[in-house]
Amino acid sequence: MREVVLSEDECGERVVHLMSEKEEWAIKAALAANRPLLIRGEPGIGKTQLACAAAIDLNRPLVSMTVDANTESRELMWSFDAVQRLAQAQIATAIANDKEELNSLIEIRNFVRPGPIWWAFDWESAKAQNPPHEKPPAREPKRGWKPADGVVILIDEIDKAESDVPNGLLEAFGSREFTPQGWNEPITLPKETAPPLVIITTNEERVLPDAFLRRCLVLQIELPKIPKQPARNEQEEQREQAFIDYLTFRGRAHFPNASDDLLNRAAKLLLTDRRQAMQNHQTPLPGQAEYLDFLRAIVNLVAKGEDEQQIFEQVQSFVFRKHGEADA
Repeated sequence: MREVVLSEDECGERVVHLMSEKEEWAIKAALAANRPLLIRGEPGIGKTQLACAAAIDLNRPLVSMTVDANTESRELMWSFDAVQRLAQAQIATAIANDKEELNSLIEIRNFVRPGPIWWAFDWESAKAQNPPHEKPPAREPKRGWKPADGVVILIDEIDKAESDVPNGLLEAFGSREFTPQGWNEPITLPKETAPPLVIITTNEERVLPDAFLRRCLVLQIELPKIPKQPARNEQEEQREQAFIDYLTFRGRAHFPNASDDLLNRAAKLLLTDRRQAMQNHQTPLPGQAEYLDFLRAIVNLVAKGEDEQQIFEQVQSFVFRKHGEADA
């Protein structure tokens, strides 16, 4: 397990990702096979964080896009700002000297905006096409990165989109080119540019197309499984302890000054509430994200002079128990 520091604020709070050997091999395999890496797992397990860690490790920019039900497949490559074009047309009508100048001011390609795949294929042309007042979607790494070194693309929560989005993604990477609206020549991935590492996440809210799955490498990230009832034998006790150890190891990486007692008590509390949610068939289950939020609240409130035990008792219901019937 290797620690990758993603950020550290002025107060010393760190955001880290503990990169497992399995995750490292999945990234290596995706790069070697030139295939997208689909990461499956429950919300808050660290899927997005893994993409951030991969970008830092590879010294590449991370270009990300969060998908929703309204996302269209072409938005992965480019989008068209129709509202801005209409506003420009109203201005151009008043200031243009002739029809040729008017057409030049409202030319379609002036209002095409690069999407994540465009940035991955041709960073320089995407930068040139990006409006002057808008920053690139990712910072260029400080350690001597150049566009030919490639980028990391994160397509987050692809399961929220219609099937044309994952299919469109594969089509673009299969042909290694696409043609935006208003363009005569396609945007391509130059031979000298390293192919992007494409990381896609899913919360399993919708079944993904079979054709899409066949063309991805798949990494499953999950918490150790716990018994649905309190442990009744040694094997179930071991499973519970594995769950607690998994969480406390990660809690210690994020909050190195937190006591072992706090890390363990918080993990045991999560285990109890997660089991309760399982028994009541409630989703999403409280998990790693809630555990870290709970620790963060306690650590920050203790730093302000609050009593740790009182915080522990008062805050837990806000963090873990998110279903009304479970609180009854």
